[in-house]
Amino acid sequence: MQARLNVFGSPIATKMIKHILSASKVAADSALPATTQELVKIRASQINGCGYCVDMHTKDAAAAGETPARLNLVAAWREATVFSDAERAALELAEQGTRIADAAGGVSDEVWANAAKHYDDEQLIALVSQIALINAFNRLNVVLQMPAGGYQPGQHF
Repeated sequence: MQARLNVFGSPIATKMIKHILSASKVAADSALPATTQELVKIRASQINGCGYCVDMHTKDAAAAGETPARLNLVAAWREATVFSDAERAALELAEQGTRIADAAGGVSDEVWANAAKHYDDEQLIALVSQIALINAFNRLNVVLQMPAGGYQPGQHF
């Protein structure tokens, strides 16, 4: 598989990605646990079928010490016992935030309240921002058919 466009050779794409990465860095530098951020990015990317981002974020998470068992169970997090209640709340928020078009009501009050039990306001805005940003990256990569499998941890940062 070959990408439809050379994103890394495009001045417009480079500028746009630079700004998305700047926003991502703000969220990444927040008090929201880095592990939670990666789990959310992985789950949204799985839902969106973005192989490039699944490849990137599973490898980055593994390089940061995430266990294979947890990485392998992200797609089935509801049945898995390896995630904390806070992580489960974040994963559910990520799913509903990613599937807005599938759920006419958007994110339910119940899901929001559950996330708010585990995260303060600053962590919640970081979490919502990460969900929005990974969805933007997923859409870019899926539309451009970015190939997955060749990413090396830390490659883009």
